[in-house]
Amino acid sequence: MRALLKDGIGIFSPQGFLDGNNGSSFLSIEDITATTKINADMILVSLKKVIFFNRNGLDVFAKMFAKVREEQSIIVGFCDYDLKKYNAIRNFYKKDLNFSLFGSQDIASLFAASYKNKNQNVLLYNEDKSQRAAMAIELHDGGHNPIIAQTEAEFKEKQSSLNAYDVVIENTYLGQMGQNVAARVTGNAIIYTVSSFLDAEIGNIFNIAYHNNSLNVGFRLFIFDAYKVVSMNIHALNFFSRLASAGAEYNATIAFVGMTFDKIPQAFKETMEDSGIMFFEQMENILGDKELLEELGASSADSGTNRRAINKVTVTELPRFIDATVATIEMMTNSKAVKNTVEIHQLEVQNTENMIASSIGYYGDMDGMLMLIFPKDIAKKACQLLIGEETDDMELILDTLGELVNIVGGKVKTLLGDHKVNVNITLPRTYPNVDALLEIAQDRKGVQVDLSFDDDKFVFFLTR
Repeated sequence: MRALLKDGIGIFSPQGFLDGNNGSSFLSIEDITATTKINADMILVSLKKVIFFNRNGLDVFAKMFAKVREEQSIIVGFCDYDLKKYNAIRNFYKKDLNFSLFGSQDIASLFAASYKNKNQNVLLYNEDKSQRAAMAIELHDGGHNPIIAQTEAEFKEKQSSLNAYDVVIENTYLGQMGQNVAARVTGNAIIYTVSSFLDAEIGNIFNIAYHNNSLNVGFRLFIFDAYKVVSMNIHALNFFSRLASAGAEYNATIAFVGMTFDKIPQAFKETMEDSGIMFFEQMENILGDKELLEELGASSADSGTNRRAINKVTVTELPRFIDATVATIEMMTNSKAVKNTVEIHQLEVQNTENMIASSIGYYGDMDGMLMLIFPKDIAKKACQLLIGEETDDMELILDTLGELVNIVGGKVKTLLGDHKVNVNITLPRTYPNVDALLEIAQDRKGVQVDLSFDDDKFVFFLTR
């Protein structure tokens, strides 16, 4: 199949049915490779002329996408679909969606490096705020003016303003941007969702590596949304008891919300409470109590038994972490970074006044934690694009800073993946003051890079 090359995008257009039996007859890896050799910086498969597809049919292309991403480091995915097709693809792949989805070729072109028509006013919305942030950053980096709708209602209201925007983006997804996990963060508490009957299988489906790395990053409160739990047996009881005990060295708290004990022995609840697990009837009882939330989620140092020395692989990959961080912040603040010092030692911050921080963990082929310390003015400036306006609301700034650092983590993951180093990332933890971060970082050696952005001091710290 020959590709149509438009604005640096190689577009393949299969027709008819994609059911797994005929995908390779439409397109081969040789077709894609030939297209990349003529300077395409994005490869897309148009679904405009596709009448029907199933998961098997798309898998043929998804496997090709993965191979191309590994070899060429370019954007790959599908375009030209309606809402029904978009929802079907999202449903097929859920958390395994590692390619991009663009509603049209025109929308895709906005994200292509070779696109010439800059300075477009772009209204965008995605229910996933990490996706909203990722798209806004990429569009801004491409020379456009993104306007983010924070809610669906706001999006529809803005969309109704005729001729106010050059392009409107919805039902679009950027693959390998940030990290989606079966968890969410609220007020520095990680919330997991569990349902149905809990048995020994919980030990297999719960991502213990993610949980442990979240502890390492500094999260101390883990809430299980258990409204849909019907019952549990002794195997699940033992699992949660062990989870609580393991978190004790970090002073971490596990809480269950919405769990009823109509079909669960009362003795189970008593055993879990003896392990330090807390129970709340409603999510508002814990999330709405700011003092309790702050107390349970407060930073605290761990026992130190899990700390490891900085190693060769971390130092080798250091430039990719720095590149992802510097490029993102330079672009968001329209300033130039100046590297002052690079040293290996414990985290040192000379002046913590008017500074805030964030940390994010990574694990897989290598593991550790990235800590970033921002002057408040730099953080406010960097987050202004994502918020849509200037603000002094520190809670909003911290929440948005978390999204920004999540994008940095996603860029690190992609850069490492391009060099055959595969990692996953945690959700970011934010700190309203640096002292809280220093408590987590105490006695950890790492690589510290002191930077300046327009004379504002910024600290980058990579540790394990």
